[in-house]
Amino acid sequence: MIELRPFASLGGANHGWLDAKHHFSFADYYDPSRMGWGSLRVWNDDTIQPGTGFPPHPHRNMEIITYVRKGAITHEDSLGNRGRTEAGDVQVMSAGSGIAHSEYNLEDEETQIFQIWIMPTRIGGEPRWGARPFPKGDRAGSFVTLASGAPEDDGALPIRTDARVAAATLKAGETADYRLGKSRRGYLVPATGAVEIDGVRIGARDGAAISDLDLVRVKALADSEIVLVDAA
Repeated sequence: MIELRPFASLGGANHGWLDAKHHFSFADYYDPSRMGWGSLRVWNDDTIQPGTGFPPHPHRNMEIITYVRKGAITHEDSLGNRGRTEAGDVQVMSAGSGIAHSEYNLEDEETQIFQIWIMPTRIGGEPRWGARPFPKGDRAGSFVTLASGAPEDDGALPIRTDARVAAATLKAGETADYRLGKSRRGYLVPATGAVEIDGVRIGARDGAAISDLDLVRVKALADSEIVLVDAA
């Protein structure tokens, strides 16, 4: 089953410095039919203006993955970590027992990110943060795992949950397969372009909630950059 969630149907708010769209209920947007998808709780599509951002604020017991689509985001936290993550790259924060952080766009252009929150499989634990580059050329034509709770995914950023975050870049006409499994839930969003899965067209920044599908075969209708969460 594929449930299309068009970009135009998403909740959200424009705060001037931040234009936020929410695939699931978040902040002042509440839709009881969109409270999450399996252990996936939040998928926010944020556009952040230059010289602005999220001031220090706390989190706990959440796996927070930031996929940078344009520009860059600069992170600082209460553990003393500081890092700049730019377009195509990924950062992960395991909030664990508690951490405070800020995220700012210190660039001279707007920054666009997907911010993805996944429920952890266990609460508590030492908080941690990490980031790494994932060149788009390395995921041309196939899915690459960016973050994962599976120990066999050596090249991925670790998260404390039974989930994976994967991405692929496809040229128009190309296909890429992802083995999801019928007991799992997938949520796929094209950052750019348009794709088709089982006859359903998914445009740029639309969401596709996928269930009861063993193999996800994605066909690019245009040059596309896609992100997928595989959740329990």
